Amino acid sequence: MKSLFKIFAALLITVGFLNAQALEQSGQKDGYDIKLSSQKSLIVGTNALDIEISKDGAVLTDVKVKMKIFMPEMPGMPYMEYEDKAVLENGVYKVNINFSMSGTWQYHLKFKTKDDAVHTVKGSINL
Repeated sequence: MKSLFKIFAALLITVGFLNAQALEQSGQKDGYDIKLSSQKSLIVGTNALDIEISKDGAVLTDVKVKMKIFMPEMPGMPYMEYEDKAVLENGVYKVNINFSMSGTWQYHLKFKTKDDAVHTVKGSINL
């Protein structure tokens, strides 16, 4: 009976890994095209996210980008928040975000252009 349980548990874990997908979201804000993605499936813990910002088909590499994720307070659970400034690498802004638990996380992705305008993209990620 123990071996049957082990086989069943291994099957469930395998199916979970096979169903996991990398993040890929895109949208527009104030005439800018924004793409948020990950190379790997998101996990509880630290995750590397890629942010691409373009306007009129040209990738922007001269903006300041930061991302804040948060989960609202719920009964028996405090408000959670994590923020990171993006680093530009090969035309892609990279942030490391720490998801401290599974669930739906809200995010605010802010980028400041050279004319000092700050643009905010809001969304959510299910983990």
